[in-house]
Amino acid sequence: MAVITRISASRRSEQGSTACRRLRRQGLVPANVYGHKQEAIPLSLKEDDIRPIITSGAHVVELDLGGNLEQALIREVQWNTFSTYVHHVDLVRVDANERVRVTVPVQLRGTAPGALAGGLLEQPLHALHVECLAIQIPDFIAVRINTLDVGGEIHVRELTDLPEGVTVLDHADALIVHVVKSGAVEAAPTEAVPGPAEPELIGRAKKDEEEGEED
Repeated sequence: MAVITRISASRRSEQGSTACRRLRRQGLVPANVYGHKQEAIPLSLKEDDIRPIITSGAHVVELDLGGNLEQALIREVQWNTFSTYVHHVDLVRVDANERVRVTVPVQLRGTAPGALAGGLLEQPLHALHVECLAIQIPDFIAVRINTLDVGGEIHVRELTDLPEGVTVLDHADALIVHVVKSGAVEAAPTEAVPGPAEPELIGRAKKDEEEGEED
């Protein structure tokens, strides 16, 4: 389970694109926090505080808003065009007993014997949709590949070493990683395996082509 980082936030007194641009020039990031049938609050966060949290892959933060502490899920992150700074952040209030759906990266562990024998290691699936408690979101899902020979495959259904309380939502037949014969003719595309129904995804949103549109 990842450590939840506390971050200071200030309530924004002004909204609109002009006010947001002014904040960014001061090294601040416009943000919103909402959910749990409470009012949506416009916030500002220090860019130097929130950027390393996001780039570390963290999903949940503890907001300190004038001494009032509450846990929040990083729901959506927008970056500037060149991904040099965080442009806007949306957060959703959560509690310790709430289950959420997020996207978690796959991390391969070990060395595939088939790759050492000249095969080609391919990883079609680099992230998994999972459901778990908000405070138990793993940083990654480890997939051990030290038994993969040429022709070997690992599917979602074969994951047995999941963190406690984590359920994978992707289709059981979805292929995560395999070792193919080097130089093999690429197979024709096949119909994609259906995934879960619209999970709540977390992570970097598409880069804005134009800045200054968020409140």
